Amino acid sequence: MKEKALPQQLDQMITGYWVSQSIYAAAKLGIADLLVAGPQTAELLADATKTNCGALYRLLRALASVGIFTENEQREFALTPLAEFLRSDVPGSKRALALMSGDEQFQAWSEILYSIQTGKTSFDKVFEKPIFEYLADNPDKGQIFDQAMTGIHGRETGDIMNAYDFSGINTLMDVGGGNGSNIVNLLQNYPEMKGILFDLPQVVERAEPHIEQAGLTDRCQLIGGSFFESVPAGADAIFLRHIIHDWDDEKSLTILRHCHAVMSENSRLLVVESVIPPGNDPFPGKFLDLVMLMIPGGKERTAEEYEALFEQAGFELTRIIPTESELSIIEGTKRLP
Repeated sequence: MKEKALPQQLDQMITGYWVSQSIYAAAKLGIADLLVAGPQTAELLADATKTNCGALYRLLRALASVGIFTENEQREFALTPLAEFLRSDVPGSKRALALMSGDEQFQAWSEILYSIQTGKTSFDKVFEKPIFEYLADNPDKGQIFDQAMTGIHGRETGDIMNAYDFSGINTLMDVGGGNGSNIVNLLQNYPEMKGILFDLPQVVERAEPHIEQAGLTDRCQLIGGSFFESVPAGADAIFLRHIIHDWDDEKSLTILRHCHAVMSENSRLLVVESVIPPGNDPFPGKFLDLVMLMIPGGKERTAEEYEALFEQAGFELTRIIPTESELSIIEGTKRLP
């Protein structure tokens, strides 16, 4: 295939949101779920989704041109391997991510210049409140957020467990553990381990059915609270996955110091985040860093920045372990006086 000229490459980058917002529309309408039984015409799909038939056909034709859905000679649309992940009922579903990205996050991205000019979160400007307060006030959006995080984290979990040996940890506490998917996977893979899931009360409430469904009620304690106020004691390893990147240095230090306060000298701190490498090579964390700027107000960090953060919180950064995904496991212990 002939390589595109530079202006064409730039055109494709500039108009990238055409594809992402078209995916959002199809996800919102639940098109992939409607095609599970087999190919359907735009007319039938329009009836089911209460949309304009001609407009829906144009949307699906455009998506078929990039491998999401396919159109046959009878003008029927069907699922493709890519479109399968827009179904709501498949492992690793990306439907919730498409919904979240195409709705609130898209609106926040529209104010990127505000964030660049001020260093403040564009999400707060658009929605007049911080993201986690917004999710608490809108439980339906909180549920979509949880599902989106599960879709993102699913592929990473195996890579984390392949890269790090969790054996020997008697009790692991997942701080900010969300809907429990992290702790469920860890406990299922390490039958001798016990767990603590710690998050805001309303988040822990949403996680409880997942813990019960996994049959882990007797091995996983659920505790509601704020890591800005304190962190429960009782674990010999504290696990923070995609937590520290949500916050600026001051708030991150508050979280880490509360972890430090309940840890013994033999405890382990395990922070799982993207660690931005030097140089100009592509790395997902570099754009995720902009998401952190605009939405929660946090940041992705370099190895040097994590080392400085750990030191200020009273930890010794013992090693950074890369995984097959873009994530690394940043291990720390309490620094001895």
